[in-house]
Amino acid sequence: MEAPPDDDVLWARSLHFTHPDGSPGLAGVSMGVREGEILAVSGPRGSGKTTLLRCLSGLASAHRGEVWFNSVPVHNMGPSARERLRRDRFGWIDPVPLLVPELNVWENAALPLMLRGTSRRRAKVAALEWLERLDIGDRSGLRPHELTQAERQRVCITRALAPAPSVLFADEPTAPLHRADRGHVLRTLTSAARSHGITVVLATHDTQTAALADRTVALLDGRRVNTVHLPSVTEPEGREAACSLSV
Repeated sequence: MEAPPDDDVLWARSLHFTHPDGSPGLAGVSMGVREGEILAVSGPRGSGKTTLLRCLSGLASAHRGEVWFNSVPVHNMGPSARERLRRDRFGWIDPVPLLVPELNVWENAALPLMLRGTSRRRAKVAALEWLERLDIGDRSGLRPHELTQAERQRVCITRALAPAPSVLFADEPTAPLHRADRGHVLRTLTSAARSHGITVVLATHDTQTAALADRTVALLDGRRVNTVHLPSVTEPEGREAACSLSV
């Protein structure tokens, strides 16, 4: 078994994944992510971006292939070990903001820290600091139902950043945001990642989002390709992306 390169915090080889309905999710994807790098995984909807992030983070198990984190084989881990890895070392941002309705904003943002054993006081301080950075500190005492969808997504981003994960997986993190908010939130996310040495794997179908990354891996139909022409954010949702494929 070939060991992953020393400078890759994440490394995957020949990942294959098939969805329950039989449709292919990944077809032999190999890639590496360097420590502290912001990597964009680009491609149109249905290209395998989310599936790749789920396999890299241990949320899903590839049916064939290998995933390594800091030279530890994630693909050989059991469910409990993968859960600990996600709790202690990884952060995740979904495209849809999911918060605990019974908790207020700062409690939602601090939840991963408290689950790690951080005291409530210290977790609150860290959560409030990040909420201020994302311009939502004045909403810290509200419940999720009192927020707009864009505000809820900012809380989710705060929740992912507050524990300072080794790797942050962001699946279309600005999808619920208004166009005017996207740039600010993305700049905050990327600058925070760089200042704290957080590696980011960012799935996006938007060229402007991908442009903020250090490097881009393009997917089409579950395979790595050299070029995928993505639609601009000014184009209507649902418009077909023109794709140039070179495997």
